[in-house]
Amino acid sequence: MTSTPDREAYGFRSSSERNVEEAATGTPVHRTPAESLDVLLVEDDAGDELIIRESFEANEIGSTLHVVRDGAEALDFLYRRGAHAGAARPALVLLDLNLPKYDGWQVLEAVKADPDLASIPVVVLTTSTAEEDVVRSYRLRANAYVSKSVDFDRFVATVRHIDRFFVHMVRLPGR
Repeated sequence: MTSTPDREAYGFRSSSERNVEEAATGTPVHRTPAESLDVLLVEDDAGDELIIRESFEANEIGSTLHVVRDGAEALDFLYRRGAHAGAARPALVLLDLNLPKYDGWQVLEAVKADPDLASIPVVVLTTSTAEEDVVRSYRLRANAYVSKSVDFDRFVATVRHIDRFFVHMVRLPGR
């Protein structure tokens, strides 16, 4: 029989645990700067963007979500060009594959080929469940491949898991 690690020993608290603590102490419990990330969402579908925004809110994700609508704009944001000259360097990229101008694979390939950007984790977040898409994404060095669920509650849970993993479990460069 294996035991599971004590959540408190690792500092994990659910949003409801934070709410209970806040109510008991009267002091707002916020994420520390180490728990807050700049996240770049590369998504051309306004409906999917809304679901992701709602997932961030439902999960009380304190990260800043920046949204771009196509592959060319994603590269402009990452390279801080044009309208995105003052953009924050994202600590995480959520990347759809089916994009106008440059598709998600072209963006992924550019990010992972650039020594200044290659360390940014890229999570492919797409509707595709095709094995060839999964294989191609990992060959281009995606850090994770996640299929969007059509069920809202499952999708919200998926976004929560991505947040917990990349904010609470792993150490990202420069954090």
